[in-house]
Amino acid sequence: MVGTPEFVRNRIVLHFQNKRLLKGYTHDFTPLREKFHLISEAQEDKGNIYEVHCSDLKAVFFVKTLSGDREYAEKKRFEDIDAAQLRGLKVKVEFPDGEVIRGTSFGYSKNRKGFFIVPLDPHGNNERIYVVANTLRDVRVGDEAEE
Repeated sequence: MVGTPEFVRNRIVLHFQNKRLLKGYTHDFTPLREKFHLISEAQEDKGNIYEVHCSDLKAVFFVKTLSGDREYAEKKRFEDIDAAQLRGLKVKVEFPDGEVIRGTSFGYSKNRKGFFIVPLDPHGNNERIYVVANTLRDVRVGDEAEE
């Protein structure tokens, strides 16, 4: 049947500026809108639907699994991976809480509200990360991202 839209659920972990975490699914996140919805997968409130305002967030982590793998040591530096496989602009972001994320971006601009980063380690749990730009302490691009 032509024209039938496919329902897509993205598995996400939300990191709020106040250090709160929410895990679950969304079907309506887009960087162009100020809010979206999360269906919780937490045991204490599974199935609850939260309206999330992007202005409250630090980042949206699109993940392979909601539980992750605590035993896996994710590669977080450019020298730890095969750089020939990288596509996009090298980026390093630092949040006020000290968290640092390195990866690549096709959409980084100082003038945007946020941008996506593809993490360095393809074997890690994070597939892509949407970073809210005004929550960042520092952004380095290109060769400066390797420091």
